[in-house]
Amino acid sequence: MTDWLPLLGFFAACFATAASGAIFTPGAWYEGLKKPWWRPPNWLFGPAWGVLFCMIAVAGWLVWRQAGFGLAMGLYALQLVLNFLWSAFFFGMKRPDYALYDLIALWFAILACIIVFAPISPWGMALMIPYIAWVTFAGWLNYVMLQLNGPRPA
Repeated sequence: MTDWLPLLGFFAACFATAASGAIFTPGAWYEGLKKPWWRPPNWLFGPAWGVLFCMIAVAGWLVWRQAGFGLAMGLYALQLVLNFLWSAFFFGMKRPDYALYDLIALWFAILACIIVFAPISPWGMALMIPYIAWVTFAGWLNYVMLQLNGPRPA
């Protein structure tokens, strides 16, 4: 039981990160932006991130069980912070340019997690692969929306 209890902490950290989407909501501003035709429907983002955050939580927990606190958990915390900041930049500040810079940093933080996690927990590493794939897609979407609307869309 004591081995499973910290898993709740990892879920709490991930869902605290996910709360940025509830704090900084898309709203009318986002609806007014030009978007590429291939953008997924709004309803898909919540479930997709829900599944990803569950996977991220389990990945962190698996690595923590093997390595404790150290470089791997530092990188893990960094990617959570960068993930939280994206919504603040894109929806809160209405700055797709800042959000894109953040997303690039997030992508590298996730990649660093994958590299560091691999020798510690192959399952932990594998659970991060869909995350980096989704962030790659989100980065492309962010980039295209920046091109369509500029850095400070009204």
